[in-house]
Amino acid sequence: MPQMLTEAFRLIRPLRQSGPFIFASPHSGREYGPDFMARAVLDRQAIRSSEDAFVDSLFDMAPELGAPLLTARAPRAFLDLNRAADELDPGVIEGIQRVPHNPRISSGLGVIPRVVAGGRAIYRGKLTLAEAESRISRYWHPYHQALAELIDETRAEFGSAVLIDCHSMPHEAIEAHTRPGQPRPEVVLGDRYGVAAGREVVERIEVAFSGAGLRVGRNAPFAGAYVAQAYGRPSRGVHVVQVEIDRALYMDEARIEPAPGFQAFRQLMAGVVAELVPPTGVALAAE
Repeated sequence: MPQMLTEAFRLIRPLRQSGPFIFASPHSGREYGPDFMARAVLDRQAIRSSEDAFVDSLFDMAPELGAPLLTARAPRAFLDLNRAADELDPGVIEGIQRVPHNPRISSGLGVIPRVVAGGRAIYRGKLTLAEAESRISRYWHPYHQALAELIDETRAEFGSAVLIDCHSMPHEAIEAHTRPGQPRPEVVLGDRYGVAAGREVVERIEVAFSGAGLRVGRNAPFAGAYVAQAYGRPSRGVHVVQVEIDRALYMDEARIEPAPGFQAFRQLMAGVVAELVPPTGVALAAE
């Protein structure tokens, strides 16, 4: 498969793209460089708690089935690609003025995160503005340039583009947001309540996951963040659906290791991708 590898991302293209679907994983990067770890006060196990571990592997068959796959290499704790480049947190970056209320920044989850899961601080002090800007220049802009080009190329060829933005969610987060007596979703599709993707597109994706025997919810507790907001333009033929998968289905969350049933679940995801990606030359009829 044709592959592009940079310090910011890995892009694997199919020999021939068969339809409008694009798969991306912005939070599964796991290259924790020594300079970053030297700045962090957390050990490697703790700092990985925000990582969408192994999500890139769950969808790595997409290029073989006819869809490009874009994955981040830098970890989310280092730089969050699902945030805007200007979501700078004065709590962790020197020289940043207080900004209007932004719940992501307030909680320490700006483009340069201040905390990992559980609100644990990553650094003892603050980063310089120059260091923050260097990360954004080296990692954020290349990734988003590649993503934007994929979307533009796909829409030009097929008349529409459907980005599946692949993520994972902590099992306890789902339990906390599920009402007593209600079935707990195993997959949550976020389309920003219809703003980021057309109804027929989301329904097709839901059918693919539910057909694999998975309980599917929409928009709660995850409706989609920056990527869905910035790129989802259904009226222009660009649809973005953020897919969140319960980590307990395929990994040991405490140890951050694949569960014994990982390969079986990966095969289940292969079936979902095959259901979505149309045969060569057949495009998705999208709103």
